[in-house]
Amino acid sequence: AVFFCGGHGAVVDFIDNTAVKSAVETSLASDKLVAAVCHGVIALPQCEKVDGEPLVKGLKVSAFTDVEEEMVQLTNMVPFLLESKLREQGAVFESADPWHPSVSVDGKLLTGQNPQSSGDLADKVIEALS
Repeated sequence: AVFFCGGHGAVVDFIDNTAVKSAVETSLASDKLVAAVCHGVIALPQCEKVDGEPLVKGLKVSAFTDVEEEMVQLTNMVPFLLESKLREQGAVFESADPWHPSVSVDGKLLTGQNPQSSGDLADKVIEALS
């Protein structure tokens, strides 16, 4: 299993990172678990399916929302708004109200919206690994 934590550091560390891209694509292609929470989901937009389509296309995904980014007043500090990017790539974006937990599970891909989703996501990861 691979887990990508959140925090605004992820928007620097995970984007255009060949090791991250490879870990995600290889893990999912090998039917292994990939989980990410909050800004950690920013690891996914660079990834592709075997056919070259965006990895998230058609998949249920939760991540830090555009509204939450506006609320922390960092929309100008991130390279792109994560919710918007995921929707643009064809993800089935799922979310709760700001600062409420939301977890999406689509096969071996597990994602959480925000820090409040961490516990619920951990539970789903443990369940998936059991």
